[in-house]
Amino acid sequence: MEEQTLLQFAPFSSAVDAGFWHHFTQLKLDVLQLNDQAVPMAGSFTNSDTPGLPPRLHVEYNALERRQVPSSWSCHATGKVINTNTIEEFRNRSKQDLLRESAASLWEAITSGRALEDPSLLASFLLFTFADLKKYHYYYWFAFPAFTFPKVMYTKPPQTLSEAFTPKEVSSLLTSYMSQETECDRGFFSITKCGEECAIHPLRDYPSLRTAAKDPDREVYLGISDPSTLPSNPGWTLRNLLTLAAVQWSQQWRSHKVLCLRVITRSGVQNAMHSLVLDVDLGDEADSLLPSEMPPSLGWEKNERGKMGPRMVNLSANMDPTKLAESAVDLNLKLMRWRVAPQLDLGIIHRTRCLLLGSGTLGCAVARCLMGWGVRHLTLVDNGKVSYSNPVRQNLYTFKDCQNGGRYKAVAAAEALLEIFPKMNSKGVVLSIPMPGHTIGESLLKQVKEDVATLEQLIEEHDAVFLLMDSRESRWLPTVIGAAKEKLVLTAALGFDSFLVMRHGMRQAGTGSPQPASTAIPRDSIPGHMLGCYFCNDVVAPGNVSSTHDRTLDQQCTVTRPGVSYLAAGHVTEMLVATLQHPDKGFAEASVQEHGGVKEGVLGPVPHSLRGFLGRHQLLTPASTAFDQCSGCCSQVLNAYKDEGFEFLLKVFNSTAYLEEVSGLNKLHQCVDDSQVWELSDDEDMD
Repeated sequence: MEEQTLLQFAPFSSAVDAGFWHHFTQLKLDVLQLNDQAVPMAGSFTNSDTPGLPPRLHVEYNALERRQVPSSWSCHATGKVINTNTIEEFRNRSKQDLLRESAASLWEAITSGRALEDPSLLASFLLFTFADLKKYHYYYWFAFPAFTFPKVMYTKPPQTLSEAFTPKEVSSLLTSYMSQETECDRGFFSITKCGEECAIHPLRDYPSLRTAAKDPDREVYLGISDPSTLPSNPGWTLRNLLTLAAVQWSQQWRSHKVLCLRVITRSGVQNAMHSLVLDVDLGDEADSLLPSEMPPSLGWEKNERGKMGPRMVNLSANMDPTKLAESAVDLNLKLMRWRVAPQLDLGIIHRTRCLLLGSGTLGCAVARCLMGWGVRHLTLVDNGKVSYSNPVRQNLYTFKDCQNGGRYKAVAAAEALLEIFPKMNSKGVVLSIPMPGHTIGESLLKQVKEDVATLEQLIEEHDAVFLLMDSRESRWLPTVIGAAKEKLVLTAALGFDSFLVMRHGMRQAGTGSPQPASTAIPRDSIPGHMLGCYFCNDVVAPGNVSSTHDRTLDQQCTVTRPGVSYLAAGHVTEMLVATLQHPDKGFAEASVQEHGGVKEGVLGPVPHSLRGFLGRHQLLTPASTAFDQCSGCCSQVLNAYKDEGFEFLLKVFNSTAYLEEVSGLNKLHQCVDDSQVWELSDDEDMD
């Protein structure tokens, strides 16, 4: 009797595609977040490697998206990934418990028979990870669970296929194996050899095939696609297949013929002669296997140094810097959704196209804040140039922008945004905004008309318009156009130690005008379509009297405490985002009380306006309704603009009195004057 020898198996080595870590990063940020539960994934292995290569389990870029469809040269493996949230948890988590849990799933599949229906479960694996997404360092450890019991013996050395099969039998075997018509799992199957005919069958058919094999020339084999290339050692997958045989069929057979198929294709010709044929004996130990008692398991992969431990891949140097930036800049936003605001809709922020009218202190600060919130489409408008006093207060400019007469602010700011983040869609437009009371001469008429048309087109192309200019009258035209085109308009204005931030009321769709003042207003809140605009609290139309011409230097510049602009920029940006995250968007109601019970969005209620006073460190949130005689948004002004277009605007540019006449402010002034005269007359009678 020949001496039996213990069969040893070649363990798997992991081979992870770099693209997998890109997909894994998105899964972590967008789906898993703080969830550390196991996530299904797919892997594959092949039996076509040339001699000298270790058995490899491949994890492709799409391993997390769907069950990988193996090619004609690969086999499916079923796995799962468990990701930890801290490096300490990755280090301290019990690896024995992790392997035991993974092996328990495999044991259940073997004992229940599920592995006969889905043999890829016999190639199970676990990926245990920690992802440092700030540095793009990925720590990982693979486990390929397998059972150490029963011991597998063979009575004679493994044979090559050429020693056990004739050339015709090999040809028949390969024809059946490569056939796309077979329903067999490519990794695990049954084989029949009768005469010179060989056929591949599903693994589940093995007992019936062997029972029916009464012909002495008919042989039945357990078959695997063997990932090993060693001359005497099959791959790791055979260990679990033989455990399955011991559990399911030990009462009938303890010895089995096994064919470890290895196929190399060269010049279109398949060569399987280095495949292994084994006669194995499971011995008496197989009888002691009970489904309720899982045998010991092993399977953790060794690292690059050949020791038991994890591996680490550093992708920071290999990834496209632009893609790295694109992923990193939104990291804080995605982290918000993990704990603080899981309902936060980052997509609507990302898609919002913002127009910034004014590229000075406010414009620069607002642009940076919008970038931080994930806005990717910004257009900046200004007709000024960068001066030497600007860079220290306006954070998109440098000393170089001031030289040689200074660069145009809008262009320099847009280019600076691209320097900060190359994936920005930023554009600078040099444009003068015509203003009421600024007379337009014949020589400027054509240019002014072009400027108005450009501004109208810009507002039409954007979703949110920010009024960030220095003067009151420069805000009038975009206020009118924004209201007429039903755009979300926001204003930020600065004083020495105070600021105003407000959202203009959204006009009713199709009307371009606010709700009539006669409509009943709730006592505690004002609906979004009834809120006023920047000019609704004024009883004087904007005009040249508020221009910066003919003023002293301190009156020509916006003299403010340095922190005021950043406060205003932060608040106006947060007001936009809060509005976008509100279910009613621009029509969100505003409370008239400090703690009014109004409908809230993901980021809370949206006030109508914020008035900050740095001297007292105070912040107020007043709300006001639209004014029937407002020079910026009343129905008379909007209808005149819609009906007459540029002709109406030209009259306003040439005469502020005309704007007061159209809006009805002149009648209001007359009523006030009459009231004052009557009061004086009445006093005289009393005397």
